[in-house]
Amino acid sequence: MSFVNPMCTWAQIHKIQIGSNSILHPSKNKLNNYLLVENSIKKPNYWCYSSSISGSAISTNGEQASIQNEEKAHTKFNFEEYMFEKADSVNKALDEAVMLREPLKIHEAMRYSLLAGGKRVRPMLCLAACELVGGKESVAMPASCAVEMIHTMSLIHDDLPCMDNDDLRRGKPTNHKVYGEDTAVLAGDALLAFAFEHVATATKGVSPERVVRVVGELARVIGSQGLVAGQVVDLSSEGLSDLGLDHLEFIHLHKTAVLLEGSVVMGAVLGGGSDDQVDKLRKFARCIGLLFQVVDDILDVTKSSEELGKTAGKDLVADKATYPKLLGLDKSRDYAQKLMRDALIQLDEFDQEKAAPLIALANFIAYRDN
Repeated sequence: MSFVNPMCTWAQIHKIQIGSNSILHPSKNKLNNYLLVENSIKKPNYWCYSSSISGSAISTNGEQASIQNEEKAHTKFNFEEYMFEKADSVNKALDEAVMLREPLKIHEAMRYSLLAGGKRVRPMLCLAACELVGGKESVAMPASCAVEMIHTMSLIHDDLPCMDNDDLRRGKPTNHKVYGEDTAVLAGDALLAFAFEHVATATKGVSPERVVRVVGELARVIGSQGLVAGQVVDLSSEGLSDLGLDHLEFIHLHKTAVLLEGSVVMGAVLGGGSDDQVDKLRKFARCIGLLFQVVDDILDVTKSSEELGKTAGKDLVADKATYPKLLGLDKSRDYAQKLMRDALIQLDEFDQEKAAPLIALANFIAYRDN
């Protein structure tokens, strides 16, 4: 599998000027009316975020994605400010939704993992999709919180000794290391159940039909045809030497991509998006969901545990199928760039100013270093 200059089309579509040192390497033609995503951001420790392409998973040999105006670099869209505002809103909403109450132990365990930081990519995708189709943040906030609750549940359970057996998550001891395996299982169960309650009872200003549709989408993405399917196949595939790319894609479309897909779709539905808009955003999210996993696999073999905030190299130790294992590191990076291109093409028919957060989030997923 080999892709030559896979991002050139995306750059042309979105009229972005690319520097000559870019990993994208399109032509040096002058392109105007660019939509710029800042590529040099002072990172707050809170986000564990860096947009420096030179240290990212899909850059190679010191190449850098240098997106700039020919006079001086500046942005139409301030991604740092956007991330800060949205994540702050999500964190406040999560804190208010899952309060300390009796029994204290279970709520402490739920909050320990839920409020442990993280990039809040899934809630941001939900909010951004809602706003892209004309909705307000408040309409999608309960669903955004629900997605993060379910994501946290999946991490708690994924880290258990019977699953991936991990000791570190988001730079802290995993839930079962602090509260015990029994409480960790129950904390995940409680977050899963409360996610549905929260969507059903806290969503305001949306027709009941759309709320039901969102609840159905949420159930689909985490059930036996979604996240659980990916996890089961992943566990049963450990140690197998004859896995192909299709098998690996099934695992990650279900285990990783499906929750990002659900986040975007729920936001679009709550925001009042048409069926055509929802379908395009679903395809966008599916691509960036796979992209997220490809980058994760690359980071797992190129970064340290300290840099990642979780145990590095654990997939290699467990002899799991990964993109670098099947494709090699360079072709994995090529594939990540193709997924990025395919994702952003889905946004081409939307208002590009309104689509800026989703474009920036896709860049963030592609070029993150943890």
